[in-house]
Amino acid sequence: MLRYFQINSIGAVLLAKHLLPLFRHGERSVFATISAKLGSIGDNQLGGWYGYRASKAALNMLMRTAAIEYKRSCPKALMVTLHPGTTDTRLSRPFQGNVAAEKLFSVERTVIQLLTVIEQLQEGDSGQFFSWDGSRLPW
Repeated sequence: MLRYFQINSIGAVLLAKHLLPLFRHGERSVFATISAKLGSIGDNQLGGWYGYRASKAALNMLMRTAAIEYKRSCPKALMVTLHPGTTDTRLSRPFQGNVAAEKLFSVERTVIQLLTVIEQLQEGDSGQFFSWDGSRLPW
């Protein structure tokens, strides 16, 4: 469980802490982290994956909190968490049999989808959790 938090939660918030001075300018900028729908407390219908779910839920809370802090000194910076969808990687391979073909994305497609979401972000979107298709996810 500690390893999940080290990888999925702690690193991102430390990065946000140390990058803060670079966001202190008057131009729009985005700090996006990769979360997972499994980190949504409101969307949890299946249970399981305790450590992974908890670490992604922690990431979501840390980034939402950091977005509030960033707004004070970097008002043009947007901080969001993104769910990439099921991407064809080693992590998802054991579970791909349960994923519809049209919902299993190549890495390239995932990147394009997430960049599209980032490009469409508005000022009020900071601190929010978005899916690969641009929809907001519940906390």
